[in-house]
Amino acid sequence: MKEQVNALEDRLVDFAVRIITVVESLPDTKAGRHIAGQLIRSGTSPAPNYGEAQSAESRADFVHKMKICLKELRETLIWLKIIERKPLCSKTRLTPILTECDELISIFVKSIQTAERNKGSGK
Repeated sequence: MKEQVNALEDRLVDFAVRIITVVESLPDTKAGRHIAGQLIRSGTSPAPNYGEAQSAESRADFVHKMKICLKELRETLIWLKIIERKPLCSKTRLTPILTECDELISIFVKSIQTAERNKGSGK
């Protein structure tokens, strides 16, 4: 279980670093700066929020913090799609990070469902 936690944490940290790379490649225009600001906030927050979830005070607190991670990942996915459709960044840079964001969202949805299903067993 600890290995899974560390593996997901590593993926989230790597994801945040990749988001920073995308942000740094955006054009220095009004739209580019706006999207960069939004993306840097939403795309780098799941990693530290996941760290907080690991220190949750209860199962309900854990679920709440995991839902914050999920919310931020979903927001990040929308910003990435906007960047892709404009296009403000190369497709070769965006395609893998879009895939990773989708995968992370799926992991968090399943983890939240499992934690909610197991609420009765307490933490």
